[in-house]
Formats: sequence, structure tokens, C-alpha cells
Amino acid sequence: MIRTAPEGRWFIAGAWMVELVLILAAVRTGAGGWIAASVLWFALAAWVLAFFRDPERVWTRGDRLIVAPADGKVVSVIEVEEPAFLGTRARRVSIFMNVFDCHVNRYPTDGTVAYRHYNPGAFGHAAAEKSSLSNEQASVGLTTARGKVLVRQIAGLVARRIVTDDEVGTAVHQGERMGMIRFGSRVDLFLPLDTRVLVHVGDTTRVGVTVVAEWS
Repeated sequence: MIRTAPEGRWFIAGAWMVELVLILAAVRTGAGGWIAASVLWFALAAWVLAFFRDPERVWTRGDRLIVAPADGKVVSVIEVEEPAFLGTRARRVSIFMNVFDCHVNRYPTDGTVAYRHYNPGAFGHAAAEKSSLSNEQASVGLTTARGKVLVRQIAGLVARRIVTDDEVGTAVHQGERMGMIRFGSRVDLFLPLDTRVLVHVGDTTRVGVTVVAEWS
């Protein structure tokens, strides 16, 4: 059975209710239009179910390693200023999630939530560089035994809801659920410069599993 995220259950229920109505109409009338509509809608309903999947990922890597906060493709690894939480220059690893990736986000390391900030904004293409500044986003800063880490959830073209689960002061663990973003989106991971990034642009990551960096 597919494990699904709570935020998606109304979407899943609605999609399959529409499919049931279309099947009943197709059976009752035998009309080709209703049959075609039910087949097409079945594909959409199956996609909605798959989109909101929330698979268990229990892969503790230890406090020296930092794991991916998202499924997706690495679209950028650069050095940037990060004044909000780290207060200095940082390495930013950007992971773009397309509409077929799992959109549940997980904590990259053990730590304590020390910072939360939500910034309403635009809904541009999440893979674009400017989305890190202009798009709707939610940031979560962690203090860890080895240093500070910031995770930023960024909405995409059709995303209209970012979910972040934990409040400031919560102790969290590597691989635990952090939240999710509905539909196409991106997650930026900001790391201190003394970490060694192990992924490259074009690499594919698995949330909570892929090691993206290590502390020096």
C-alpha cells in the first residue's frame, strides 16, 4: 500500500471520486466520450496518488554526514551570501523537484530548529536562479553539534502551499519529515564553507538517503 502525506489526502479523495463518477457514467451510457474521459482521468488520479506518496526513509548516516532534504535533481552548487541565519557566506546546494518526484522534505542532519521564516512571493519557475530570492519560500535553520544548516523550501510555477512541520525549539533528527511543497518546487540547502559538498550539478538525489555533504 502506498503511504501518503496527510496534506494530499483531500486531493487524492477528490481525484478518485471524480474517477468513480466518470466510470459510472461510462457504464450507464456506454458512450465513447465518457469512456475516454474515465481513462484519461484515471491517469491523472493515479498521478495525484503517486505525487503525494510519503515513503518511509530510515537511513541514519551519522552526524558527520549531511543528507538530501529532497528528492530531485541538483541544479546548482555555488557559494553565496546567507545573512538570514548563517550570517556569512555559505555553500548552496539547490535541488529541483519535478512533478514526478516525491515532494516530502526531510531534515538533512540532527539538530534543533532555531529559525523559521516564511516569505510570500512570486511563483516563477523553481529551477531558475532568481527563484531563490523572488519565489514564495519558507526557511528552517538548524543548530547542530557541528554548526548551522539552513533549509529553504521554494514554491514553483503551480505550487501554492508550503508546509513546514516543526516550531522553533524542536529537536529533530536526520531523515525525519520536515514538511512538503505541493507540486513543482525546489529546496535550497545552505551549508558552512568548511563542509565538503559531495554532489554535482545534474546528480539525482533521494530525500533522506543521498549524502550531499560532509563536515570537515
